[in-house]
Amino acid sequence: MHFFDRLADRIATADSVVSVGLDPDPDRLPDSVLDADLPRWQFNRRIIDATHEHAACYKPNAAFYEDPDGWRALEETIAYAHGKDVPVLLDAKRGDIGNTARQYAQILDDEAGPAADAITVNPFLGRDSLEPFLQCADKGVFVLGRTSNPGGEDLQDLELASGEKLYERVVHLADLWNGNGNVGLVVGATNPDELEEIRELVPDIPFLVPGVGAQGGDAEAAVEHGLADGVGLVNSSRGIIFAGEDADARRDDSGDAFFKAAGQSARQLKERLNQFR
Repeated sequence: MHFFDRLADRIATADSVVSVGLDPDPDRLPDSVLDADLPRWQFNRRIIDATHEHAACYKPNAAFYEDPDGWRALEETIAYAHGKDVPVLLDAKRGDIGNTARQYAQILDDEAGPAADAITVNPFLGRDSLEPFLQCADKGVFVLGRTSNPGGEDLQDLELASGEKLYERVVHLADLWNGNGNVGLVVGATNPDELEEIRELVPDIPFLVPGVGAQGGDAEAAVEHGLADGVGLVNSSRGIIFAGEDADARRDDSGDAFFKAAGQSARQLKERLNQFR
Protein backbone atom coordinates (compact mmCIF):
# COMPACT_ATOMS: atom_id res chain seq x y z
CA MET A 1 0.00 0.00 0.00
CA HIS A 2 1.33 3.45 -0.90
CA PHE A 3 2.07 5.93 1.87
CA PHE A 4 -0.77 8.29 1.04
CA ASP A 5 -3.26 5.41 1.03
CA ARG A 6 -2.03 4.36 4.48
CA LEU A 7 -2.16 7.97 5.61
CA ALA A 8 -5.73 8.32 4.36
CA ASP A 9 -6.69 5.25 6.37
CA ARG A 10 -5.02 6.63 9.48
CA ILE A 11 -6.70 10.05 9.06
CA ALA A 12 -10.06 8.30 8.89
CA THR A 13 -9.32 6.07 11.90
CA ALA A 14 -8.07 8.89 14.14
CA ASP A 15 -10.42 11.51 12.65
CA SER A 16 -7.35 13.73 12.61
CA VAL A 17 -4.85 15.43 10.30
CA VAL A 18 -2.50 16.27 13.18
CA SER A 19 1.17 15.49 12.73
CA VAL A 20 2.95 15.42 16.09
CA GLY A 21 6.55 16.54 15.79
CA LEU A 22 8.89 14.49 17.97
CA ASP A 23 11.78 16.88 18.65
CA PRO A 24 13.12 15.74 22.04
CA ASP A 25 15.44 18.65 22.87
CA PRO A 26 17.65 17.23 25.67
CA ASP A 27 17.59 20.57 27.49
CA ARG A 28 13.80 20.51 27.75
CA LEU A 29 13.10 16.93 28.78
CA PRO A 30 11.22 16.49 32.07
CA ASP A 31 13.00 15.05 35.09
CA SER A 32 10.91 11.87 34.90
CA VAL A 33 12.80 10.57 31.84
CA LEU A 34 16.33 11.78 32.53
CA ASP A 35 17.49 8.62 34.32
CA ALA A 36 16.35 6.30 31.53
CA ASP A 37 18.91 4.43 29.41
CA LEU A 38 17.70 6.38 26.38
CA PRO A 39 15.96 9.53 27.66
CA ARG A 40 14.82 10.63 24.20
CA TRP A 41 13.22 7.26 23.54
CA GLN A 42 11.56 7.24 26.96
CA PHE A 43 10.26 10.75 26.29
CA ASN A 44 8.92 9.80 22.85
CA ARG A 45 7.31 6.64 24.18
CA ARG A 46 5.34 8.59 26.75
CA ILE A 47 4.42 11.27 24.20
CA ILE A 48 3.14 8.57 21.86
CA ASP A 49 1.17 6.94 24.66
CA ALA A 50 -0.43 10.30 25.46
CA THR A 51 -1.15 11.45 21.90
CA HIS A 52 -1.55 8.48 19.55
CA GLU A 53 -5.34 8.50 19.50
CA HIS A 54 -5.20 12.07 18.14
CA ALA A 55 -2.25 11.63 15.75
CA ALA A 56 -2.43 11.02 12.02
CA CYS A 57 1.35 10.86 11.88
CA TYR A 58 4.50 11.35 13.94
CA LYS A 59 7.28 13.56 12.57
CA PRO A 60 10.63 13.12 14.30
CA ASN A 61 13.23 15.67 13.21
CA ALA A 62 16.53 13.96 12.41
CA ALA A 63 18.54 16.80 13.95
CA PHE A 64 17.53 15.60 17.42
CA TYR A 65 18.81 12.04 16.82
CA GLU A 66 22.13 12.35 15.04
CA ASP A 67 24.36 10.56 17.54
CA PRO A 68 24.61 6.86 18.46
CA ASP A 69 22.08 6.92 21.27
CA GLY A 70 19.87 9.18 19.21
CA TRP A 71 19.63 6.72 16.32
CA ARG A 72 18.78 3.94 18.77
CA ALA A 73 16.08 6.17 20.21
CA LEU A 74 14.77 6.91 16.72
CA GLU A 75 14.58 3.24 15.77
CA GLU A 76 12.68 2.44 18.96
CA THR A 77 10.38 5.40 18.33
CA ILE A 78 9.55 4.31 14.78
CA ALA A 79 8.85 0.75 15.89
CA TYR A 80 6.66 1.91 18.79
CA ALA A 81 4.65 4.32 16.62
CA HIS A 82 4.07 1.53 14.12
CA GLY A 83 2.84 -0.63 16.99
CA LYS A 84 0.15 2.02 17.54
CA ASP A 85 -0.67 1.95 13.80
CA VAL A 86 0.60 5.50 13.30
CA PRO A 87 2.91 6.22 10.32
CA VAL A 88 6.21 8.04 10.77
CA LEU A 89 7.47 10.91 8.61
CA LEU A 90 11.17 11.60 9.14
CA ASP A 91 11.91 15.30 8.84
CA ALA A 92 15.45 15.05 7.47
CA LYS A 93 15.43 17.47 4.50
CA ARG A 94 17.84 15.25 2.59
CA GLY A 95 19.17 16.28 -0.81
CA ASP A 96 22.48 15.10 -2.26
CA ILE A 97 23.75 13.24 -5.31
CA GLY A 98 24.93 9.81 -6.33
CA ASN A 99 25.96 7.32 -3.67
CA THR A 100 25.23 9.80 -0.91
CA ALA A 101 21.60 10.16 -1.92
CA ARG A 102 21.21 6.39 -2.21
CA GLN A 103 22.68 5.96 1.27
CA TYR A 104 20.34 8.57 2.74
CA ALA A 105 17.41 6.73 1.18
CA GLN A 106 18.24 3.62 3.23
CA ILE A 107 16.25 5.13 6.09
CA LEU A 108 13.18 4.14 4.03
CA ASP A 109 14.32 0.52 3.58
CA ASP A 110 12.13 -1.77 5.67
CA GLU A 111 14.70 -4.57 5.41
CA ALA A 112 17.35 -2.48 7.17
CA GLY A 113 15.41 -2.15 10.43
CA PRO A 114 12.56 0.06 11.65
CA ALA A 115 12.05 2.34 8.66
CA ALA A 116 10.29 5.65 8.25
CA ASP A 117 7.19 5.70 6.09
CA ALA A 118 7.99 9.08 4.53
CA ILE A 119 10.74 11.68 4.50
CA THR A 120 11.25 15.36 3.76
CA VAL A 121 13.72 16.26 1.01
CA ASN A 122 15.46 19.38 -0.28
CA PRO A 123 15.10 19.90 -4.06
CA PHE A 124 17.95 22.40 -4.49
CA LEU A 125 20.21 19.88 -6.27
CA GLY A 126 17.50 18.81 -8.70
CA ARG A 127 15.74 15.59 -9.60
CA ASP A 128 18.75 13.26 -9.59
CA SER A 129 19.36 14.10 -5.93
CA LEU A 130 15.82 12.96 -5.09
CA GLU A 131 15.59 9.97 -7.43
CA PRO A 132 16.51 7.32 -4.82
CA PHE A 133 13.65 8.56 -2.66
CA LEU A 134 11.16 8.94 -5.51
CA GLN A 135 11.87 5.34 -6.57
CA CYS A 136 10.61 4.10 -3.19
CA ALA A 137 7.10 4.02 -4.60
CA ASP A 138 5.40 2.94 -1.39
CA LYS A 139 7.05 5.70 0.69
CA GLY A 140 6.09 9.36 0.93
CA VAL A 141 8.49 12.05 -0.28
CA PHE A 142 7.70 15.57 0.92
CA VAL A 143 9.57 18.17 -1.13
CA LEU A 144 10.37 21.51 0.49
CA GLY A 145 8.17 23.84 -1.50
CA ARG A 146 7.66 27.06 0.40
CA THR A 147 9.05 27.65 3.86
CA SER A 148 7.97 30.35 6.27
CA ASN A 149 11.30 31.19 7.91
CA PRO A 150 12.36 34.84 7.35
CA GLY A 151 15.40 33.88 5.29
CA GLY A 152 13.39 31.66 2.96
CA GLU A 153 12.63 34.62 0.72
CA ASP A 154 16.36 35.10 0.01
CA LEU A 155 16.07 32.39 -2.63
CA GLN A 156 12.46 31.28 -2.82
CA ASP A 157 11.14 34.69 -3.89
CA LEU A 158 13.64 35.15 -6.73
CA GLU A 159 11.93 35.75 -10.06
CA LEU A 160 13.02 33.50 -12.91
CA ALA A 161 13.22 34.38 -16.59
CA SER A 162 9.89 32.60 -17.04
CA GLY A 163 8.27 35.16 -14.72
CA GLU A 164 7.52 32.63 -11.99
CA LYS A 165 9.13 32.73 -8.59
CA LEU A 166 11.62 30.08 -7.65
CA TYR A 167 9.28 28.42 -5.13
CA GLU A 168 6.56 28.26 -7.79
CA ARG A 169 8.99 26.45 -10.08
CA VAL A 170 9.78 23.97 -7.31
CA VAL A 171 6.06 23.34 -6.84
CA HIS A 172 5.63 22.63 -10.55
CA LEU A 173 8.65 20.31 -10.54
CA ALA A 174 7.27 18.37 -7.59
CA ASP A 175 4.14 17.76 -9.66
CA LEU A 176 6.27 16.52 -12.57
CA TRP A 177 8.25 14.22 -10.25
CA ASN A 178 5.09 12.58 -8.92
CA GLY A 179 5.06 9.67 -11.32
CA ASN A 180 4.64 7.17 -8.49
CA GLY A 181 1.98 9.17 -6.70
CA ASN A 182 4.20 9.45 -3.62
CA VAL A 183 5.15 13.14 -3.63
CA GLY A 184 3.93 15.70 -1.14
CA LEU A 185 4.95 19.30 -0.52
CA VAL A 186 6.09 21.12 2.60
CA VAL A 187 4.32 24.48 2.66
CA GLY A 188 4.47 26.81 5.66
CA ALA A 189 1.29 27.89 7.39
CA THR A 190 2.12 31.49 8.25
CA ASN A 191 1.00 33.00 4.90
CA PRO A 192 -2.56 31.87 4.09
CA ASP A 193 -2.61 33.63 0.71
CA GLU A 194 0.44 31.71 -0.47
CA LEU A 195 -1.04 28.44 0.76
CA GLU A 196 -4.11 29.11 -1.37
CA GLU A 197 -2.00 30.09 -4.38
CA ILE A 198 0.15 26.96 -4.17
CA ARG A 199 -2.91 24.75 -3.83
CA GLU A 200 -4.25 26.25 -7.06
CA LEU A 201 -0.95 25.37 -8.78
CA VAL A 202 -1.03 21.73 -7.63
CA PRO A 203 -4.58 20.67 -6.75
CA ASP A 204 -3.78 16.98 -6.20
CA ILE A 205 -0.64 16.93 -4.04
CA PRO A 206 -0.99 16.59 -0.25
CA PHE A 207 0.81 19.17 1.86
CA LEU A 208 2.69 18.90 5.11
CA VAL A 209 1.93 22.23 6.75
CA PRO A 210 4.25 23.07 9.65
CA GLY A 211 3.95 26.05 11.92
CA VAL A 212 0.43 25.67 13.36
CA GLY A 213 1.47 25.81 16.97
CA ALA A 214 4.38 27.65 18.50
CA GLN A 215 4.93 29.48 15.18
CA GLY A 216 1.37 30.81 15.04
CA GLY A 217 0.33 29.55 11.61
CA ASP A 218 -3.21 29.86 10.29
CA ALA A 219 -5.13 26.69 11.21
CA GLU A 220 -8.10 27.34 8.92
CA ALA A 221 -5.92 27.98 5.87
CA ALA A 222 -3.76 24.97 6.70
CA VAL A 223 -6.79 22.69 6.52
CA GLU A 224 -8.63 24.40 3.68
CA HIS A 225 -5.60 24.48 1.37
CA GLY A 226 -3.31 21.82 2.83
CA LEU A 227 -5.51 18.81 2.17
CA ALA A 228 -5.88 17.13 -1.21
CA ASP A 229 -9.00 14.93 -1.32
CA GLY A 230 -8.95 14.98 2.47
CA VAL A 231 -5.32 13.90 2.77
CA GLY A 232 -2.56 16.05 4.23
CA LEU A 233 -0.89 16.85 7.53
CA VAL A 234 -0.78 19.86 9.82
CA ASN A 235 2.18 19.69 12.16
CA SER A 236 2.77 20.94 15.66
CA SER A 237 5.94 20.02 17.53
CA ARG A 238 6.79 22.16 20.54
CA GLY A 239 3.18 23.25 21.00
CA ILE A 240 2.27 19.64 21.79
CA ILE A 241 5.28 17.84 23.20
CA PHE A 242 6.26 20.67 25.56
CA ALA A 243 2.74 21.78 26.44
CA GLY A 244 3.39 20.67 30.02
CA GLU A 245 6.58 22.62 30.37
CA ASP A 246 5.82 24.51 33.55
CA ALA A 247 8.11 24.11 36.53
CA ASP A 248 5.78 21.87 38.54
CA ALA A 249 5.10 19.47 35.66
CA ARG A 250 8.78 19.19 34.78
CA ARG A 251 9.73 18.26 38.35
CA ASP A 252 6.92 15.74 38.80
CA ASP A 253 8.71 12.43 39.44
CA SER A 254 6.04 10.44 37.61
CA GLY A 255 5.83 12.81 34.63
CA ASP A 256 2.07 12.23 34.50
CA ALA A 257 1.15 15.92 34.46
CA PHE A 258 3.72 16.72 31.78
CA PHE A 259 2.56 14.04 29.37
CA LYS A 260 -1.12 14.52 30.12
CA ALA A 261 -0.68 18.12 28.94
CA ALA A 262 0.77 16.84 25.64
CA GLY A 263 -2.24 14.60 25.13
CA GLN A 264 -4.62 17.46 25.85
CA SER A 265 -2.78 19.74 23.44
CA ALA A 266 -2.92 17.14 20.66
CA ARG A 267 -6.64 16.64 21.23
CA GLN A 268 -7.28 20.39 21.23
CA LEU A 269 -5.40 20.85 17.97
CA LYS A 270 -7.29 17.96 16.39
CA GLU A 271 -10.61 19.47 17.41
CA ARG A 272 -9.53 22.92 16.23
CA LEU A 273 -8.50 21.62 12.81
CA ASN A 274 -11.56 19.43 12.46
CA GLN A 275 -13.75 22.52 12.56
CA PHE A 276 -12.47 23.33 9.06
CA ARG A 277 -12.39 19.86 7.49
